[in-house]
Amino acid sequence: QVQLVESGGGLVQAGGSLRLSCAASGRTFSSYAMGWFRQGPGKEREFVAAIEWRGGRTYYADSVKGRFTISGDNAKNTVSLQMNSLKPEDTAIYYCAAKNSRPIVTNRYDYWGQGTQVTVSS
Repeated sequence: QVQLVESGGGLVQAGGSLRLSCAASGRTFSSYAMGWFRQGPGKEREFVAAIEWRGGRTYYADSVKGRFTISGDNAKNTVSLQMNSLKPEDTAIYYCAAKNSRPIVTNRYDYWGQGTQVTVSS
């Protein structure tokens, strides 16, 4: 069992930046990767970014490449998502998730946080 808690959401202007954090606890040794997902109003949940714990390899959705950066601190069991050049279409509830095996780029993760709201105004 892995528990995930997101933080850092808020309201920002378009073009601004925000940094989300996810703290993991419990059986974190079983986690192969952690990722960020989002669900905007009237939209399906979508993959945003992920990082593999052991090698640090990162993955990004095309919509956020060059703007978002995922990073992890294995010692602290935390994962962050630095979001720059935010757009109104980035508005969504952002969820942290953990997965125990590959594949990484998938919506089927094993553990989920409760989400944090990110709102980008135009």
